[in-house]
Amino acid sequence: MTFPTDEAVREALGTVLDPEIRRPITELDMVRSVDITEHHVDVGIALTTAGCPLRGTIAGSIEQAVGRVEGVESVSVEFGVMTDEERRALQTKLRGGVPEAVIPFSQPGSLTRVYAIASGKGGVGKSSVTANLAVTMAQSGLRVGVVDADIYGHSIPGMLGITQPPTRVEDMIMPPVSQGVKVISIGMFTQGNTPVVWRGPMMHRALQQFLADVYWGDLDVLLLDLPPGTGDVAISVAQLLPGSEIVVITTPQAAAAEVAERSGAMAAQTNQKVVGVVENMSYLELPDGEKMDLFGSGGGQKVADQLSEILGYRVPLIGQIPLEQQLREAGDAGSPLAGQEGNSTAQQVLRSIANSLSHRSRGLSGKSLNLTPVNR
Repeated sequence: MTFPTDEAVREALGTVLDPEIRRPITELDMVRSVDITEHHVDVGIALTTAGCPLRGTIAGSIEQAVGRVEGVESVSVEFGVMTDEERRALQTKLRGGVPEAVIPFSQPGSLTRVYAIASGKGGVGKSSVTANLAVTMAQSGLRVGVVDADIYGHSIPGMLGITQPPTRVEDMIMPPVSQGVKVISIGMFTQGNTPVVWRGPMMHRALQQFLADVYWGDLDVLLLDLPPGTGDVAISVAQLLPGSEIVVITTPQAAAAEVAERSGAMAAQTNQKVVGVVENMSYLELPDGEKMDLFGSGGGQKVADQLSEILGYRVPLIGQIPLEQQLREAGDAGSPLAGQEGNSTAQQVLRSIANSLSHRSRGLSGKSLNLTPVNR
């Protein structure tokens, strides 16, 4: 049996991704040493923080990757901690060589689709729709992030089964990852069920930090779960992310539809685009196949028609999600139904909505075309 080589071991380490940053540990300069003694390999790893909650995951991935190298019979992993200088260097590297924080999604070259999931009033299932869309998009191969911008009523961490707190690299925050989705929420920084008692300027600053200080990497889609209404956070999103688009959530109930219409009409003042309306809790399907309209009918289409008239362009009704007990149970368990096996009506509708938002054509407004004028 041949002995493993340093080159082969380091090549294997290059396949190990940091579970939070989602980049190879070799690229992040986390590998401090590789010592080979006949058929045994010792790997030294520098963590960003001494209390890294995912060190066990990292160790397991290293043991598995290096263990596949020809000639390796056993692997051990020893952990150390990066120095302040190493952490600052890592932070600059993650920001693409820029030491100061910027909001990547507001830059001219950004190709990330940003959707603000909005509603006129609470209780219409906006967070549930956000969580299900995020997981569905991630399972289709997209790189997805979620900002729980509902500062007072944050619920996204629970719906996505996130229990571990974010970690930090200097003043950069590493968002927890669940079911392939990167997530940040104010609920990750409060103890227990402590209420957040803030005025508008503090909420604006929190949202700004979530967008600029969090390491999102290269995302295909960013979803923002907004608080209900047209208040401070909705205005801040329009200011910080001028290219963001709005998805309005409502129920069939006339009262909910009327309020949802106001939420979407705000786009005329903020120069955002409403890309669609989702009607949640549309109906309850009975055992005999009959549909019971518990909250009335037609609210979603009414909102879409009214917004089309107000905004001057077509706003489609992109989905009607029925009431299903499994949908509620899956959300409470932290495993959104749309991401599970099965083909219920709610799952089909949610997957259809996710697909339509993922494959919308992208305009060129604000995008760099990398063209250089030529003198003639």
